[in-house]
Amino acid sequence: MCSGRRLAAIVLLSFMALAEATAASLEWRRYAIPATGLSVDVPISIFEEDRGATEEGALERHLFTKDYRANLTIKSFPNPDNVSPAAFLEKMRPPADIQYRRVTPKFFAVSGVRDGYTWYNRCNRATRFMNCVLINYPAAEERQWDATVTRISLSLAK
Repeated sequence: MCSGRRLAAIVLLSFMALAEATAASLEWRRYAIPATGLSVDVPISIFEEDRGATEEGALERHLFTKDYRANLTIKSFPNPDNVSPAAFLEKMRPPADIQYRRVTPKFFAVSGVRDGYTWYNRCNRATRFMNCVLINYPAAEERQWDATVTRISLSLAK
């Protein structure tokens, strides 16, 4: 029984190392919205389609995989009253079926699965803004996305 657990641990660690190596081998570029202080690392070898902002002067960018199976939105939401991440999240009325939720005085991160896609949102509190990344990808590919989503999330500045 002990050798079975040891084998499972070795296999799990091997997959984790492979996922990290895959994220490290990607081509990354820093995207920024200077007006709000938002900046984030983006794997441009995954998100090859850059649709830019949806409207002139918008504080957002929309990126997609070549086959459109996944997307990444980088966006600064106005927060003129500088409300806390918890209050901002509540105001956005997130779905009730959130599977992961972490809220601190500086940021919130939430995720879940809907219609076969995993969605992940992280927003960092900045002066007068909430700077966010919103990622959607096939739920069946969740493990392959873990290291990439983690790097994007942890690189989000302000």
